[in-house]
Parts: sequence; structure tokens; C-alpha cells
Amino acid sequence: MPKKEHIINVAIELFSEKGFEATSIRELAAKADVNVAMVNYYFGSKDKLFEAIVERKASYMKGKLEELASNKELTEIQKMDVLIENYVDRLLSQPNYHRLIHQELLVKQRVTLQDNIVKIFSGNTLIVKSIIESGIKKKLFKKVDPELTMASIIGTINQVMLSKSMCLMLIQKDENFDPYTDVAFRKRLETHLKQMIHSYLLINN
Repeated sequence: MPKKEHIINVAIELFSEKGFEATSIRELAAKADVNVAMVNYYFGSKDKLFEAIVERKASYMKGKLEELASNKELTEIQKMDVLIENYVDRLLSQPNYHRLIHQELLVKQRVTLQDNIVKIFSGNTLIVKSIIESGIKKKLFKKVDPELTMASIIGTINQVMLSKSMCLMLIQKDENFDPYTDVAFRKRLETHLKQMIHSYLLINN
């Protein structure tokens, strides 16, 4: 594996476990078995390393979304179903990383970093917007707000992701239950989101 990719993988692990602030470049270099100079050579700073992580994660989803948007065999509502499946799978598979990103967006300590994170994710939102607008144009979807529709999907997943205790309370499970690895719960979340979006979007529903 190339050194740059290796450093990114180790950084994801450390930032997710300890948090961005609590992880030093020196500690990261030691964990990755490289010197500090190499980390600085590839990324320049810890903030830039964080951006590289977000870029990599977002680019994976962007590729999936672009492929989905260009698919001629699926209807717009089928595309929304696949989109929901992809987001639920992606976010529930990496709960610590997801919380890390959300925390960074909330604290507003590094404005430039936050702005760059938002720019990276905005491209994915535009692809989802194009799918919804296509459905509206074809008179399959109601005239809804595309951006807030996406916010409704991500907001529901966020509510599940940000606090395991709150999630367990909402779904009435005890502390031994892990909603992020349970296949049945993942399916339940997907089904709920699909039902909600179908009811909200489809004209003939």
C-alpha cells in the first residue's frame, strides 16, 4: 500500500478513536511507522490531512451517486431507494468516523477546515438534487425542496448515529444491543426512510 494511503488509514483510526484535537502528528507518525517529515510532506498540516480523509470518503460516495444518477434502467424513485441503502450502509458501517465529521462541523473551531469539508460534501448533494429534480420534471415527484429532502434523509440517520444511548431509547432496546452492526435494525432504518421518502415524493402514492 502506498505510504500516503497508509497514513490516511491510520489517521482515520486515530481520529475516530481519540478525536482530532487529541491526536498529534507525532503520535500519528509513530502509529503509521513513518517520520513526521513524511506526514508533513504529503499533507502539510493536520487540517490538510483531515481534508484528505474527508475527500477520500466523499469521493467514494460521489462515484456511487454519479453511477446511480446516470443509470437509465432505474426510475427516479428506485434511485432514491438505492441512495438510501448506500447512505445507511456507509454511515452505519463507520459510526466513529461519522461522529468525528459531525463534531468538527459543530464546534466551528477551524473555519477554513469546516468550509472545505462542506465544499467536499456539497458535490454529492448536487447529484441527489439532480435525481429529485428529474423526478419532478417527469411529474413522478411532487414539487418538493430537493435540498431539504436530502437533509431529511441525512438528518434521520444522524439522529440514530450521534448518540447510541439516544438511539437505544428511541427503538426501546437495552444497552447490550448494537444498532450499528445489527442487520435487522439496518433494514428497519432503510425501510422507514424509503416509506417516508415514497410518501413525501411520489405523486401517485
